[in-house]
Amino acid sequence: MTPGIMFLSLIFVGISLLVSQVLKSKFRAYSEIPTSSGLTGKQIAEKMLKDNQIYGVQVRETEGFLSDHYNPADKTVNLSPDVYNGANVAAAAVAAHECGHAVQHAAAYPWLGLRSRLVPIVQVSSNIVSWVLLGGILLINTFPQLLLGGIILFAITTLFSVVTLPVEFDASRRALAWLDNTTIMQRSEHDKAKNALWWAAMTYVVAALASIATLVQYVLIYMAGSRNRN
Repeated sequence: MTPGIMFLSLIFVGISLLVSQVLKSKFRAYSEIPTSSGLTGKQIAEKMLKDNQIYGVQVRETEGFLSDHYNPADKTVNLSPDVYNGANVAAAAVAAHECGHAVQHAAAYPWLGLRSRLVPIVQVSSNIVSWVLLGGILLINTFPQLLLGGIILFAITTLFSVVTLPVEFDASRRALAWLDNTTIMQRSEHDKAKNALWWAAMTYVVAALASIATLVQYVLIYMAGSRNRN
């Protein structure tokens, strides 16, 4: 890793940690605010699925903190214990957001479909891309094709990060629209849920920007190497 890429990585690591801390702080604060409906995250998820006429998706409890996710492969909404059992603003926001992904799946939302198709490719490339890039930089003068291959692999992971953005923002939009049309939350609670989901989305924005910036750095290194060889 070159000094430039290392410095850039440290900047984005710092930003990512800051956003993550704010998100955790927001989640803990909003976890102390009960929803007027008194419904748990599990009940909210089941209600949102039913209201959207989705009956083939199961709501499950999963381990971890903020480990919530929707799995399109087995059609499950997986909620962390705090969300699954919580009857508060944070739990409602997260549960509805994950169900937003289920609604996307049912509606054949194209960005979700693209992200799902990229998953197996990203899983393979992410295991080897660091080594390929490192080798490519070390051998840039004798075997530049290796660095080019690493750039292509890294570009795939960057594409995945970018494609994730509309998927996450749209899931939050669907969640908030549904919450707004129900009696689960009052207006003040809805505003807090919106704020929590905004900070959650910012974690994906930072990750995408970091990936794009790093990709550009590797491309510049490859171009500089090409000029030196010529």
